[in-house]
Amino acid sequence: MLLFYGHSLDDSRAGPMKSAAADFRMRTVTLVGIIGAASAVLAACASDPPAPPPALGLRCVDDSAHCISQREQVFDSYMADKSRAWVKQPAAPEAHASGVRLFALSKRRKELSCDELQHGKREADGAPSALRGPGGRGLTPAQISRGVMLAGDVGRELAKEISRRCSRT
Repeated sequence: MLLFYGHSLDDSRAGPMKSAAADFRMRTVTLVGIIGAASAVLAACASDPPAPPPALGLRCVDDSAHCISQREQVFDSYMADKSRAWVKQPAAPEAHASGVRLFALSKRRKELSCDELQHGKREADGAPSALRGPGGRGLTPAQISRGVMLAGDVGRELAKEISRRCSRT
């Protein structure tokens, strides 16, 4: 005798009415279970796989295929973000070492508002200190050096854009 949600599948001892009612309950419970499972599978298939949190791609600084893929995903999400909310989010030293934020600031510089440009310039100017400071302890000298060079280049690009568009009164 098999028990399913408190009901026996062996109703041979029950009368015809009891057996029909038990059979109906069993089929209903089974059907609801199947529909629920199918809905979960379809929902999982229909939705996009969850994107990794931006912090993962920004903190993944080595040159492994896995890290490169994560950084590309974060970069693509930055490029797709019409609100550019990421511009004003705080950045850890690893984010500067990964190059994602700095590169995105450079690519989007012509679309950034003057306020966003100023914020990006402050970030680029502060990146060398952040990379060389206590927050950059887990980074290799090469990662720090590349981050410092990229920050310098991006800072100069943003300064030019600011002087071209934002210094006029």
